[in-house]
Amino acid sequence: MRYVDNFHIKQIVLLFLIFVFTAAGAQEGENSARGKLETTAKAQINSWVTMNFSNPLKYQAGGRFIPEINFGQKNTNIKFDAQLSFNTAGMMNFQGWEQTGSYEKFSPYRIWARMSGNQYEIRAGLQKINFGSAKLLRPLMWFDRIDPRDPLQLTDGVYALLGRYYFRNNANIWLWALMGNDKTKGWEMNASTKTNPEYGGRFQFPLAKGEIAISFDRRKADLTGFYQDTITLAKETFIQSKYALDGKWDIGIGIWFEYMLEKNNITGYQSLYKYEHAANIGMDYTFSLGNGLNASTEFFYLTQSDKLFESEVSAELSALSVNYPIGLINRISAIIFYSWEDDALYRFISLQQKYDYWSFYFMAFWNPEQYSLYNFKETQFLFSGKGIQIMAVYNF
Repeated sequence: MRYVDNFHIKQIVLLFLIFVFTAAGAQEGENSARGKLETTAKAQINSWVTMNFSNPLKYQAGGRFIPEINFGQKNTNIKFDAQLSFNTAGMMNFQGWEQTGSYEKFSPYRIWARMSGNQYEIRAGLQKINFGSAKLLRPLMWFDRIDPRDPLQLTDGVYALLGRYYFRNNANIWLWALMGNDKTKGWEMNASTKTNPEYGGRFQFPLAKGEIAISFDRRKADLTGFYQDTITLAKETFIQSKYALDGKWDIGIGIWFEYMLEKNNITGYQSLYKYEHAANIGMDYTFSLGNGLNASTEFFYLTQSDKLFESEVSAELSALSVNYPIGLINRISAIIFYSWEDDALYRFISLQQKYDYWSFYFMAFWNPEQYSLYNFKETQFLFSGKGIQIMAVYNF
């Protein structure tokens, strides 16, 4: 399978050229008022081998290259900067001694331009947008797909216009508009329509020894990909609205919560309910044991129904994460998820060794054969059952 998104690449080139020529022209015409254009470059190369001890043995070998170029220019009050990066990856899957498939990808990873001042920023392009208080099981995972077990915390971006304003009392307001994102993101089961804008906002403000926030998002979702085997659809799109409340505080231990209400303006479709409630509560604490043992735990609850205050389908998950530094370059961490509905236990442990430029990871997992923790298709093939993964990362 090969993936190259020509439409998005054209958008990237156009945005990049607009920024460069605008910055160059501004620099040439106002050298006395503006600093010169600064350019920095860095890159990450990582490779991995994953082995799944099923019968027959399944394994995967892969590599990824993410180059990144950053541009920046600042006058007395306003800063202009931009980022351009690509995700180039390839992998081969094997079962026993036979190759069962390969995957190649070349796509934009980040491509955005930003104007910012002391209390605001406006950023446009392909970017990462994430927020919320939870760490492991996040109802507010609306625009990213960051897996807490991924040591690199990689996630695809979204095409968006994002504005943020920071008040002097540490409150802040976010406004966003998305368009051109035709793949599922976050917890979505249905992709957004590519030509209709998605919009929303978030207001976050301090409260006691922490902060609390309200969030909203509205989009038009596409049914045709989800029900692609259905011959006739009475309705091909529907309006989806999300409302959320979250907060976090430090009271000696860290505590947080997230709650989301999702409303789908549709009825009569199997596996798609009109209302969805998702809630999370969690806490963490660093124990004074050795070099400091950090532990965090969360409880996640999900319910779906065609009526607002009823539950037709529900799921409950608990999670525990521990992290312990072993000296200056080594760290061991473990995450356990438990599904109360399925009585299923997901176990993951990682040993990290980190140097100036190199990082090495040895990871082991022990999961149910029917893997259903996240709806990330790329993790369901190899990460069911038992196995290991070895990863090497070079940053330069």
